[in-house]
Amino acid sequence: MHYIDLGIFVGYMLVMLGVGYYFMHQNKNQDDYYVGGRNIGSWHIGLSVVATDVGGGFSVGLGGLGFVMGLSGSWMLFTGLLGAWLAAVFLIPRVKQDQAFGGFYTFPQIINFLFDKKAGLVAAAICLIGYLGFTSSQLLAGAKLAAGTFEVLSITQALWIMGAIAVVYTVLGGLKAVIYTDTVQWIILMLGFIFIGLPVAYYHVGGWEVIRQTLPPEFFTLTNLTWQDFANWGITILPIWFIGMTLYQRIFASRDTASAKKAWFIAGLFEWPIMAFMGVSLGLLSRVAFEQGLLIFDVENLDPEMGLPVLLRTILPSGILGLMMSAYFSAVLSTADSCLMAASGNLSTDIFGGWLNRKSEKIQIRYSQLFTLILGAIALFVALQMTNVLDLMLYSYAFMVSGLLIPVLFGLFSSKKDPYAALTAMLSGGAVTAGLGILDIGLPFGLDPNFFGVFTSLAMYLLVYYGRKSIHSK
Repeated sequence: MHYIDLGIFVGYMLVMLGVGYYFMHQNKNQDDYYVGGRNIGSWHIGLSVVATDVGGGFSVGLGGLGFVMGLSGSWMLFTGLLGAWLAAVFLIPRVKQDQAFGGFYTFPQIINFLFDKKAGLVAAAICLIGYLGFTSSQLLAGAKLAAGTFEVLSITQALWIMGAIAVVYTVLGGLKAVIYTDTVQWIILMLGFIFIGLPVAYYHVGGWEVIRQTLPPEFFTLTNLTWQDFANWGITILPIWFIGMTLYQRIFASRDTASAKKAWFIAGLFEWPIMAFMGVSLGLLSRVAFEQGLLIFDVENLDPEMGLPVLLRTILPSGILGLMMSAYFSAVLSTADSCLMAASGNLSTDIFGGWLNRKSEKIQIRYSQLFTLILGAIALFVALQMTNVLDLMLYSYAFMVSGLLIPVLFGLFSSKKDPYAALTAMLSGGAVTAGLGILDIGLPFGLDPNFFGVFTSLAMYLLVYYGRKSIHSK
């Protein structure tokens, strides 16, 4: 990489750290640190939501899907569009118009309110574990981009660099730094895709006729997937819009119901079709370049997620490569910081909240920053043990969905509320998904372990609810 590219990249990272330092002096209390003062507009929220949900992991993951299956990989983010719009119609009005939720910072506080303290603590533990895994996936995504672009860097070295930058500016700035940098980061990524990555890659591989002749026809259709692919993406990604801690933080941070709903509609459209097709198209173009022998690639240990960064390193001239890499690292940081904030919020509010509430606001913020730093270090350690970005992301999503989806749906939209049923559903659903995933058992019809986790959670909720109701009626 040319020193111009390195200078652009280093300058961008210093700006991110500067933003964190600026907002460190703007944060007066936990309202500022965790929910941005509850007065942020719809466009900032919307772009932050899509930057957080898609981010670097899905950017790299979409590139990998485009490399393997072509345009059909875009269906993965169609489930994000559905989830965002369903949440805008049903979830946001329920949460924003309930005055009881007006002072909350986290998702487990809602579970605590709807059921009891034990259920809230279990929800906090599930969120904490899930978002630590998700933060790790983003750091790994950034490391893959860096290692694929800077030939002198190994993935391990890149992980240490990415981890340090992401953790430090998140620790300093809190949610305000996260949301406002997310807006800038997402704009940079979109401009990088539209004006640099796609046109240069398209020209480099030889244009449409060459692309069409190089790859099989199924790469250019939307049917090159199985129903199990779509079902597994749906059961894992769509429900996260109803249980995602990062999303609840942004609902709480929105000015009112109308601005929050507008933000979610904006986020859905950016997810699909805009980001979905741009991501898989770049992956498809990297596959064309690979088939043409234009990429220097380890064929024996082929990692589809590395195709995109290697393509960009190969085709982009000095200066432009630095801009494009800054765009991709923007996406990585925009998700890593949000997930880290979510995990920190679980620890400081849901687990140690009773103790911290007895401290001054300044001390509360300092402890929140300490928790963010500790969790960031743990996420970095987890990332060092993993190899696949998309698998780690979807596994983290699945664990949270299987444990939390059924209790929150019953709690928010049903009169059938029971703390014992909620507790049983969370523990059983999360345990089934985690157990099946760790044991790597072949499941019927090629379905994801999350299907069985959600089904178990639902069955246990109803069994305990009606069993207790039957006992009390005697």
